[in-house]
Amino acid sequence: MTHAIDEVELLLRNARLRDELEPYIDESVSLVYFRQMNLKEENCFLESMLAWERAPALPIAQWFMPALKLPAPHQLDEDLLRNLLDDTIDRLFSVRVVLEMTDHLSDRELYTLIYRDILPACEKKIDLPGNYLCWRCLDEADTENWLRFYATETERLQYIQQYMQPVPEPEDPPYPRKLPRASEL
Repeated sequence: MTHAIDEVELLLRNARLRDELEPYIDESVSLVYFRQMNLKEENCFLESMLAWERAPALPIAQWFMPALKLPAPHQLDEDLLRNLLDDTIDRLFSVRVVLEMTDHLSDRELYTLIYRDILPACEKKIDLPGNYLCWRCLDEADTENWLRFYATETERLQYIQQYMQPVPEPEDPPYPRKLPRASEL
């Protein structure tokens, strides 16, 4: 009996979610093959779609109360910069912003990237458990550093096969960090 009640609740939730999503539906929804999901998975997916559609796009600095304002990098000595960087990384993680591929950047370079690129960036603020914004701190076009510091051996071989170009020798990154990860949320 409990199973039947749970199933009915899932079906009712599904219908409500579909009704709420109706104004946002476009051709991208038809690309999702719902028959491969059970009803609970489908509801989670629909909830995430609805959260995405309703989420405000705000500069990341405004995800904090009050807004996060940092001093300009050139105003900071190394000790203060290091402390502010650690605090800022923790604060970003508290609002589900996870930094990746930072180990090729010095503390000052990473702080500058956060100050100049991340905090002013307008992104959707989606408050769902397990949801996070992953910020890759390596420029897309920077294949040299990606191949040198981050690419797996398989990725390096695929790059060689695809582009027929030599790749740099793998190296340990110069600034290894132990940053919070999305799996820790």
